[in-house]
Amino acid sequence: MALALGTENKRQVQLVVALAIAIVAIAGWEIYNSMGKSTSTPVAAIKPIATPNLHALAPPAKKSTRSRLDPVLRIDQLSRSEMVEYSGTGRDVFSPVAPPVVIESALESGRAADLAATPPAPVEPPKPPAMDLKYLGYTQTKDKTITALFTHGDDIFMAKTGDIMFHRFRVGIIQPTSVQVTDLSHNNTQSIAVAASN
Repeated sequence: MALALGTENKRQVQLVVALAIAIVAIAGWEIYNSMGKSTSTPVAAIKPIATPNLHALAPPAKKSTRSRLDPVLRIDQLSRSEMVEYSGTGRDVFSPVAPPVVIESALESGRAADLAATPPAPVEPPKPPAMDLKYLGYTQTKDKTITALFTHGDDIFMAKTGDIMFHRFRVGIIQPTSVQVTDLSHNNTQSIAVAASN
């Protein structure tokens, strides 16, 4: 029984050998460069020029007790930012003083008599929207249960007293000529007459 060493595919073996040679060459080059730099000829040390000690000549500075994290208030920058003038052409929204509003009084306009003569109109509450239901009639079973027939757009619905239609309308008292319907969204009860037949 022969052992498979993976040498059946010669192209793959050649690629692996070439990759190994490239890695060894790069590693050798890096080692050679690092050795070459450490064994280079020593350069003559440059002697610094003697300069007078300026710190010794200056008076000792006060050591600050403030931390580097403490905020610093820069008065010069603050005053410079406060001197900026608004140069827009519209209303200054940053102005602390609002422009004066001119209100003409009723006495100056000569309409004081008109205002006293006309009482204010009573405010009526808004009317609820009309119900878009049509009552077509009713049916009665042998046990005297009355069921009304309604249309809402293209939908036809049969409901008994107390039923809720279209998640909005509750059926009240059903009569042969009319039916009471409560609009639950506006709490409005209306009587809907039987629609005329065409």
